[in-house]
Amino acid sequence: MFRPSQILERKSTLFSIVVAGVVGILAAPVILPHIFHGFHIAHILLHVGGITLATFLTILSVMAYVRLHSKRLLITIFAFSTFIVAEIVTLLDATWPNVYNLGDLALLEVGHLLMIMSLGLLAMGVFRND
Repeated sequence: MFRPSQILERKSTLFSIVVAGVVGILAAPVILPHIFHGFHIAHILLHVGGITLATFLTILSVMAYVRLHSKRLLITIFAFSTFIVAEIVTLLDATWPNVYNLGDLALLEVGHLLMIMSLGLLAMGVFRND
């Protein structure tokens, strides 16, 4: 008999659902308008893959945090969540360059700052002594 908790127990099933969800959400506004743009679609798909992996890792770290309640895992959740935001920002810049800027600060630079922040948070979570 099928139980909804079985989706979360099998990582391959969860990964398939995350891939289908992310691609399904981003297909119409991001992927399809650029499908015939040569290597530009490869750049966009690279960021879609980054969003997918970061989302999957965030879900896994949330599941681990629910079981263990460790501060290290909580920091890891924030690190992967920050990486999702960084990938979304860089995807926006790759899809519509020079449209979204924060004053003199380019969106690409914001994405890089968020990636550095996520790496710092991940390092804090890994090297933290609980």
